[in-house]
Amino acid sequence: MAILRLYFLLGIFITGIWSVQAQGVQITLGPDEIGENQAWTISVTVQNDRLKNYDNFPDIEGFRKRGTSTQSTTNIVNGQVSSSQSVIMTYLPIRQGTVTVPSFTMKVNDKPIKVAGKKVKVGAPVQQQRDPFKSLFDKSPADEFFGRNETEFVDVKDDAFLALTTSKDEVYAGEGFNATLSFYVSEDNRAPLQFHELGKQLSDILKKVKPDNCWEENFNIENIEGENVQINGRGYTQYKIYQATYYPLNAENIVFPKVGLEMIKYKVAKNPSFFGQNRKEDFKTFYSQPKTVRVKELPPHPLRDMVAVGNYQLYEHMPTTDIETGKSSSYVFNIFGEGNISAIEKPIVKNNDTFEFYEPNVRQDINREGGRVSGTKSFNYFLIPKEPGQYQLKDYFQWVFFNTNKNRYDTLRSKLTVYVTGESKKNEAIESNDAGAFYDKIASADNIIQSRQDNDWIKTALSLFTIVILGASVYLMFKKQSA
Repeated sequence: MAILRLYFLLGIFITGIWSVQAQGVQITLGPDEIGENQAWTISVTVQNDRLKNYDNFPDIEGFRKRGTSTQSTTNIVNGQVSSSQSVIMTYLPIRQGTVTVPSFTMKVNDKPIKVAGKKVKVGAPVQQQRDPFKSLFDKSPADEFFGRNETEFVDVKDDAFLALTTSKDEVYAGEGFNATLSFYVSEDNRAPLQFHELGKQLSDILKKVKPDNCWEENFNIENIEGENVQINGRGYTQYKIYQATYYPLNAENIVFPKVGLEMIKYKVAKNPSFFGQNRKEDFKTFYSQPKTVRVKELPPHPLRDMVAVGNYQLYEHMPTTDIETGKSSSYVFNIFGEGNISAIEKPIVKNNDTFEFYEPNVRQDINREGGRVSGTKSFNYFLIPKEPGQYQLKDYFQWVFFNTNKNRYDTLRSKLTVYVTGESKKNEAIESNDAGAFYDKIASADNIIQSRQDNDWIKTALSLFTIVILGASVYLMFKKQSA
């Protein structure tokens, strides 16, 4: 016993001195066959290194997770120190039968480890017999050395909450507002917390949260990083889980229901030690409060159901304002600002005797940053002037929207003036479709009805000519046969 104690004391003091010989990560699956009353495990072991982080253990259909445990060992052989740290997930079978454990990839210490799947046979319950010799080794030598009994775990009160917040409590139909689902942890929190199967949970949460009567611009949060914020004078770390800007499609109020997020909350050892397990995995669900955003109708206007809503400006561009009749020129009507860029419609432009306008090429760019959705939508027109003169494009290009900064309708108008030179081209369309000389006789013909009886001799001559042709054909055919 004295030798065992010496080994453990040496392990404590020498581990930090001797160089690490080899580092590796191993993931071990449990046995191929268990009883219905037995547990099955997946173990992650790190050799000669610290277990810094690891992904969530996989969900397995036919098993349910029971929780994790950890263990560590230190060995000294011929003066060489080796150590290992393990985390073990315990699974309990749901029923008898064959359980298929799929292949999976698990990231341990920021390195992905691929694990091949297998089939596990779950049989009838097994009668557990206690091995009299095994009882000698049930306790860790370290427990015996330090006189420690089975670890007692206690629940530490957490200081954290889940909240769905919005940037506005009231909006117009079509006006955007930002919605954020975040988990907040107080600076005074002492309870160990960890996200648990966040992707799967978030998918279920969004089915409840996303309103049907809104256009969504999702900020697509990929990495959850903490941000220091102040709430009522207290410091918190905010972890944004989901963020999007919504644009109501009608005047119905937006109701966000209460949703829950399950977190891993560890119980901690009442008497922590160097060797033993100092925390035990448990779960707690945090719930948000329901939230309602009031939506109101836009003020009366002939285009109320058609206009975009937001804060927009106009940038226009034309290579030159000196153009010639009959020659095409490009004109860009570029709307930019904050709002639902996807909902912006093109200006309504009609052809007339002065200009011919072609359908525009459309391009849009959307930026989602800092809780705001902004961008540009460009309409690139081609126009052909038909008449020389000086023209203000504002008479042709106007775009009406509801300005959320001014709370009133506003219009973006072109400020360019074009100068057209050359000959008039407005009649070229008619000339290019000239029907020919037949219609030219219309101008010289009168509208007096004339009799067609004097033309009967023509019909008679044509009939006689046809009879002669048929007779000659018959004569030649018989002559050829007699020869």
